[in-house]
Amino acid sequence: MTFINFLKRPKDILGAVFALILFSPFFTLIYIILLVQNNGSVFFYQMRPGRHQKPFKIIKFKTMTDNRDTEGKLLPDVDRITRAGEIIRKFSLDELPQLINVLKGDMSLIGPRPLLFKYIPLYSKVQLRRHEVRPGITGWAQVNGRNSISWTRKFELDIEYVDNLSFWLDVKIVILNIYKVFKQEGINQSKERPMQPFNGKN
Repeated sequence: MTFINFLKRPKDILGAVFALILFSPFFTLIYIILLVQNNGSVFFYQMRPGRHQKPFKIIKFKTMTDNRDTEGKLLPDVDRITRAGEIIRKFSLDELPQLINVLKGDMSLIGPRPLLFKYIPLYSKVQLRRHEVRPGITGWAQVNGRNSISWTRKFELDIEYVDNLSFWLDVKIVILNIYKVFKQEGINQSKERPMQPFNGKN
C-alpha cells in the first residue's frame, strides 16, 4: 500500500496539471460567469477530513447563494442553487477547482470523496478506513451509483477501493467517470435533494 501510494502522488501531479491545461477554457469561463453572478464570490471553501483525517480546505466553484430564512438558517439546496450553478453541477464542473487541492497534496484525482467532519463519529470502524488514502475528486463509489445509492453501499465501495488500490483501477474509474458524467447517471437522489445526509444508518 505504501509503495502504491508513493507512485500515486506523481501521477496525481501530472494528471492535475494536464487537466488544468485541458479544462482551462471552462475554468476561465465559469470563473467570469460566477464573478458577475455572485458579486465577486467565485469559490466555496469548506474544511474536510483528508488522509488520516487530517483537515484541509476543499475548493469548489460556488453554485449556491447564501440566502437564509427568517430564523437565519440556510434555505434548502434546491432553493439556493443558481441557474448557472445548476448547469455547472450537471456536468460536475463545480469540482474543477479541486485540481488545486490535488496539486497541494490535500487530495488525489481518484479516491473516496471527502465528506464532512460531522460524519466521522457516525462511521463504523470499517467505514473509517476510507481515510487510509487521500480523498479524491471522483472515486469507485461515484462511478457505481454516486448519489443514487445508499450511504452504506457507498462506504462499502470506498473500502473496496482502499483494499484494491491499483493503477488500472484508477484508469477504469477515470473512463467510467467520463461516461457517467455525459450520461448524467446517479447525480441526485431526487430533484429536490442531491443526497440525503448521513445519519449513521442509511
